[in-house]
Amino acid sequence: MSLPETGAPRVSTNWDDYRFVRAVADTKSLVGAAEQLGVNHSTVFRRINAVEEALGARLFERGRNGYALTAAGEEMVALASRMSDEITGFERRIAGRDVKPSGELRVTTNDTLMVHLMTPVFASFLQACPDIRLDLIVSNISLNLTKRDADIAIRATTAPPETLVGRRVCSIGWAIYGPDWMVGRDFSALKGERWIGIGESLAQIGPARWIEQTIAAERIVMRVNTIMGLSAAIIAGAGISILPCFIGDTTPGVTRLSDILPEIGASIWLLTHPDLKQSARVRAFMDHSWDTLSRRRALIEGRAVNGI
Repeated sequence: MSLPETGAPRVSTNWDDYRFVRAVADTKSLVGAAEQLGVNHSTVFRRINAVEEALGARLFERGRNGYALTAAGEEMVALASRMSDEITGFERRIAGRDVKPSGELRVTTNDTLMVHLMTPVFASFLQACPDIRLDLIVSNISLNLTKRDADIAIRATTAPPETLVGRRVCSIGWAIYGPDWMVGRDFSALKGERWIGIGESLAQIGPARWIEQTIAAERIVMRVNTIMGLSAAIIAGAGISILPCFIGDTTPGVTRLSDILPEIGASIWLLTHPDLKQSARVRAFMDHSWDTLSRRRALIEGRAVNGI
């Protein structure tokens, strides 16, 4: 004998349903959610409709600003976030138990460190640990290691996040660089030259603040929002500027015009999540990178002679 109908909705959802709802909530649109999930936007539309039908409740209201969560939708997204955090935490803990340096390792760093410092380190690491595959994420935005956006971060910072653990390699020396015919000019004369500043997106870093506080605004004829762009602008003759010594001392076409500028640079840190610090592949990479970079400490700190 069948049970009587109660009128209550038959709820049948799975983890994918939560992913779809969370993606729409994050992006406030079907198209944005589709791009985030790597599917067609019509698929997102069908899945959201199916979830709402299964739950018997609307999860979103469509307005001028896109898809807005209803109260039921907020509950589902909150649950999805907790589930995601639990899954990510489980993956981190399992990844931290490997005993052999093998498998995929996700490493993030910025474009400056990647191009001018880290690429040889990555290459020599792969030779030393041939069973590891590196997935390199080059970004000037700090990725979230807690959510496993990466396993290891190589960052230039004065204050690494308290949620991460790691090793400080050394400080980064900075100096003024320009054409070689300016060598011998004193600091007051250099301040009167045409300067290249650092763009607004990097205004919070020490070197950017040094330029703003030291050089008159009318002498700044250009701003660049990447450190790599500074050396290119100097070589092109747009003006003079400051550079990390590991770039300026090894780049043809630019010459150091000053002593090391005190206390404006950050330090290079190798960072990971505490759950991953015992992982064999993480330990292998951290040790290799620290050893390799330490041998170039004089260059990074600006104490090397002729970039050596």
